[in-house]
Amino acid sequence: MRFINNLLVNEFFRSFHIQRWNDRIRPMDLIEIDKHSHKMLIAFIIAKYEEARGNAIDWDLLIKDGIYELLRRIVISDIKSPIYQEIRKNKDVFFKLNEYIFATLEPILKDLEIYSEFKNFLFNERDTSNLNYRVMEAAHIYASLWEFQIIETANPRNYQNEKILTDLNNRIVPYQDLVGIDKLLNHHTIKNFVDLFGSLRFQIRWAQIPRVPKTSVLGHSLLVAIFSYLFARENDACPKRLYNAFWGGLFHDLPEAATRDIISPVKTSSIELDNLIKSIESDLTENEIYPLLEPAWVGEVKYFVEKEFENKIINNQHETVFIPTTEELNSNYNTDEFSPYDGQLIRSADRLAAFLEAYHSCNVGINPEELIIAGKKIKEDNINKIYGKVNMREIYCNYGE
Repeated sequence: MRFINNLLVNEFFRSFHIQRWNDRIRPMDLIEIDKHSHKMLIAFIIAKYEEARGNAIDWDLLIKDGIYELLRRIVISDIKSPIYQEIRKNKDVFFKLNEYIFATLEPILKDLEIYSEFKNFLFNERDTSNLNYRVMEAAHIYASLWEFQIIETANPRNYQNEKILTDLNNRIVPYQDLVGIDKLLNHHTIKNFVDLFGSLRFQIRWAQIPRVPKTSVLGHSLLVAIFSYLFARENDACPKRLYNAFWGGLFHDLPEAATRDIISPVKTSSIELDNLIKSIESDLTENEIYPLLEPAWVGEVKYFVEKEFENKIINNQHETVFIPTTEELNSNYNTDEFSPYDGQLIRSADRLAAFLEAYHSCNVGINPEELIIAGKKIKEDNINKIYGKVNMREIYCNYGE
């Protein structure tokens, strides 16, 4: 079964080119995948609070909705949000728009297992009172509100500011019964965590190297999460393993909110330096990030960010045990009780995302020597890797020198 190919990989990468609020003065580029990554983090927080209240959350549905909504947004990137909101109110017009989206993406998805899922996502009518739907919608609106605060600062005299702010506030009010939204709007500590995670959009990867498009740590994190999730599905992963693959991918660079992005050549220049950086990252994360989380969540987030590229499980004694290969995870630990975590697949997704950043920049002519060398090395190091049923050659072989 195939859940991902290089055509889909490239389509997701296109979201780094999509500018948001591009009719306003912006102190920095606001990019679609960055907003979407922030939205998924907010959805995670809202859903966690709802689970704590005893409400059932369909985590796999949330993940799929997040991935497929990003695909939809990539196709309709030229439609401003207020126009899109009006289109959604007209069922016939919205159906026609989704037909166009499906026709555009069908050549990419037709040979993949997610084809029918994406079609259902576009054309099945949603129950807007369903908790899972409300979590995603609330996260979307709050992420837009968070962005607008940046826009408002850069456009202090724009006559539309009050109207936009009023509209966003009116749209978020119906979701204040959700504990997470209530805490965010009332500036509880968890808001600081959302702000901290959001700051990853200000951190540009490969910062010292000319490159197009510039990609942020925040957007990169979502790309890794999506690839990790789809790779896990190719390995017939159990629900908890799928959950860990996506959220582990999203959180894998969380310590960089405290340390900033340190490029790989610096990290790996010596074992001693790499170990020191990891030690500093651990201390900063412990002191500056974990205190912003609800105490009940800290253990899980640590599971995601500590030794994030190692396969692991939690055994019956509640101890973390490292598993050498994906094949062993597939054969012996692919059940929810072990909370299997595909660190090697997340690492592979991380390397693929970095390769795309180098490849696509070189492909449009922004190709400094460092970027060419990095892209070649990533491809050479990963093209022959096999993780269970995931063969990386099937993706990398479609990219030339």
